[in-house]
Amino acid sequence: MTEQLNKNLPVRKIVARLVVVVVAMFGFGFALVPLYDLFCDVTGLNGKTNTEAFVPVAELIDTSREVTVQFIATNNESMPWEFRPEVFNIKVHPGQEVETTFYARNPTSGEMIAQAIPSVSPGRAATYFHKTECFCFNQQLLSGGTDVDMPLRFIVDRDLPDDVNTITLSYTLFDVTETGAIQVDSLTAL
Repeated sequence: MTEQLNKNLPVRKIVARLVVVVVAMFGFGFALVPLYDLFCDVTGLNGKTNTEAFVPVAELIDTSREVTVQFIATNNESMPWEFRPEVFNIKVHPGQEVETTFYARNPTSGEMIAQAIPSVSPGRAATYFHKTECFCFNQQLLSGGTDVDMPLRFIVDRDLPDDVNTITLSYTLFDVTETGAIQVDSLTAL
């Protein structure tokens, strides 16, 4: 019987090591999202923008400089809405609060809930692009056959590096009707 225990000892060690590897891989999988967010914050990659409104602090407008802000709107492949910016580019002075709108139309016969996910390019400009009001902050409810203009207010920070002359703000619109709405703005009343 002692021989049998000695023969199983290497197998037990291997099984124990494999269990440790599986637990470590599982933990690493959970750590990937916060690590990725940290990496993006440190490097400025991915063009992630804030999901909360920026509150301006009595900034002065830098009229000596002009920055072009371009707008792009795309739909996720399962989103049937018509979605586009009302204006495709704007010239702004850093520090100036600017307002524009995006148009959305639900061509279906039923209510749908949408969520817009923003991205800024170049990625390092994301920290200098401040939204004070944005339809992307909340999920949007739109009845079938209706349309709406959704507001966007933003400020390009005066500290934007001098070599950045164009910023592209891109939104991808997703259908989140099936997942249910946590935060919904009713756009049908507008």
